[in-house]
Amino acid sequence: MTAVLVLEDGRVFRGEAYGATGQALGEAVFTTGMTGYQETLTDPSYHRQIVVQTAPQIGNTGWNDEDDESARIQVAGYVVRDPSRVPSSWRSRRSLADALTAQGIVGLAGIDTRQLVRHLREQGAMRAGVFSGDALAPHDELVQRVLDSPRMEGSDLYGAVTTAQPYVVPADGPTRFRVAALDVGIKSNTPRMLAARGIEVHVLPADTSVEAIEELAPHGFFLSNGPGDPATADGPVALTRQVLERRIPLFGICFGNQILARALGRGTYKLRYGHRGLNIPVVEHATGRVAITSQNHGFAVEGEAGERFDTPFGPAEITHTCPNDGCVEGVQALEVPAFSVQYHPEAAAGPHDAGDLFDRFVDLMEAGSAPGRHGSSKEGA
Repeated sequence: MTAVLVLEDGRVFRGEAYGATGQALGEAVFTTGMTGYQETLTDPSYHRQIVVQTAPQIGNTGWNDEDDESARIQVAGYVVRDPSRVPSSWRSRRSLADALTAQGIVGLAGIDTRQLVRHLREQGAMRAGVFSGDALAPHDELVQRVLDSPRMEGSDLYGAVTTAQPYVVPADGPTRFRVAALDVGIKSNTPRMLAARGIEVHVLPADTSVEAIEELAPHGFFLSNGPGDPATADGPVALTRQVLERRIPLFGICFGNQILARALGRGTYKLRYGHRGLNIPVVEHATGRVAITSQNHGFAVEGEAGERFDTPFGPAEITHTCPNDGCVEGVQALEVPAFSVQYHPEAAAGPHDAGDLFDRFVDLMEAGSAPGRHGSSKEGA
């Protein structure tokens, strides 16, 4: 069955329907990871995006029941070049195509993804639509549907992926610490990584009040990854400022890095085509250490490598940047216990170079006083 990808600039890519048929609208982005498509598809940070895989063959290992990063597939649409005809893995329970179909994800296969990715690199990520079956229509009509869809700039999306009710992930073994984790799109592996370090994780909805956090008397506060424009995250930013005022040790990743930065007074901006993949280098300026990281973000924090700046909570600094383009990859407050990074230290299908960041968070909590009575720390990380 014929399917088409239509970009907002009028460019069309024709191929075959893959997964469900119908219409999918979102922002077309590409990811360079050669593994981990199941984790990618279920990552809430990809909410309302049409994901293009640069790896040519996708679906070889099928779909299992263990690797989902959330309760469902989160992408708006999916574009691949050469889908595997038969999955081959002892863990597979169904094919990737069956998983897409069952969850109503409209996909496209059989196009030259190299050409598409080159176009997105040159022109930037843009609104797009995947159309098949009854959703097909004349070219001008399809382009208009895409142009009528909302832009990613100004999109408030974290509320669509946050948990409706708080829940607890118990520590593995004895409980050493209790952490309040604000869910603005949290991945399943993050609480597991914290739990493995003896942390009881209370995952909280995005609209949680500071009073509810104080009732938990946590040793630390975690800001998760998530989708959308951080400039719309007024609620989480205000909550983060209240947490900083109370000097509760704070660690943020990805969207959480942008939330912390905005709470410290920094701006954010839209990247041309973003960082999405498993092999993105990051320099830690204090040590010169380079980590290979998993990333998924289309927005970034304003700043320069090693820059120090004033905040309502004392000085802060840019701790990490990407050598590819100078993009800010980490922020640290110097007089309150708070730090964050723009990448994913919990990446299940990715490098483990950044796993020690969870240990740094533990060190930060150990340096603090009893829960609810946090003292100051000069070592934001």
